[in-house]
Amino acid sequence: MTTLKQAHASLNAANQALARTTPGSKGRQRAKSRLAKRHRKVANTRRHLVHQASRSLVERCQVLVIEDLNVARMVRNRRLAKSVSDAAMGELSRQLLYKARWHGVEVRVADRFFPSSKTCSGCGEVKKDLDLSTRTYSCENCGLVIDRDLNAAINLARWQPKESSEVSLLDPTPALLLSTA
Repeated sequence: MTTLKQAHASLNAANQALARTTPGSKGRQRAKSRLAKRHRKVANTRRHLVHQASRSLVERCQVLVIEDLNVARMVRNRRLAKSVSDAAMGELSRQLLYKARWHGVEVRVADRFFPSSKTCSGCGEVKKDLDLSTRTYSCENCGLVIDRDLNAAINLARWQPKESSEVSLLDPTPALLLSTA
């Protein structure tokens, strides 16, 4: 099983090989087919990894809390675009929802504006500014120093929806009903 990083490296090599060929030649046709195979390999690897992650989460947890992130805006950042796209967050949430139904797991969707990274998991104080480059969260109020992602995970685990409608924000059933009409 190749990793996504290996598949991307192989894709880049095939792309360069295609660029070096002469237009209209047999070698170019072969290079195009190799490039198409590499694209398929990247897509299949990404799909496989998302299936593995979603299955693992649904089998190990009884309640899953996911954040409704603004992925379209995150992709606009040049430095994050490839990583965000490779994470396939939309596909992961879709798979989590349908697999959670199969296994009887509750999925809660935290609001897009819930400050999971900016809230101290120790005392609950919310920081006004926290850059994405700051990878450790340090609270001036209680002195807690913790990894930023772990802090956000703790806050999401404690998150409770204010209304029952907040839990079904990503419910795919209405979308399926609309597409069949």
